[in-house]
Amino acid sequence: MSLRSLFLLLLCAAIVTFVGVNWEAMNAPAHLNLLFDEVDAPLGLVLLGLMAVLAIAFISVLAYTQGAVLIETRRHTKEMAEQRDLADKAEASRFTELRSYLDQETTRLAEATKSTGAETLARIDRLEIGLREGVESGAQLLTALRELSGELQERISRLEGVQQQAATAASPSWSNAS
Repeated sequence: MSLRSLFLLLLCAAIVTFVGVNWEAMNAPAHLNLLFDEVDAPLGLVLLGLMAVLAIAFISVLAYTQGAVLIETRRHTKEMAEQRDLADKAEASRFTELRSYLDQETTRLAEATKSTGAETLARIDRLEIGLREGVESGAQLLTALRELSGELQERISRLEGVQQQAATAASPSWSNAS
């Protein structure tokens, strides 16, 4: 039980106790003016009846207000659920759109990678061909260099042979002169 309900229950108990203790005074007849007529009635019971009518009116207004709030809350809940569904659909649509965009970009990047890879392979092939040609020309140069080296060795050998012959031919003449 809430604190407010407990307070209202204690207030009602105090009123009932007050009426019970002062019952004779509540039943004492009094002359009452109702503006259009005059009557003799117990003033306490008339006031108690008015208080009961006010309490019933208050409870009725409270129940009506609470019912209206509940109906409004349900309406808001339905509207929020509809808005949430719309937002979820919009978000799903954005995700679908993002997915298609990412698929397109992935395809574009894959094609760019393939073309770049093909260009790179073509360059590597050209460089490899150039390297082979360079190796072949280097081998040709090496062969030519070996041939020239052989020819130089031959010439040097011939020159050495000529010098030795000249030296041998000159040696006897020097020995004759001495």
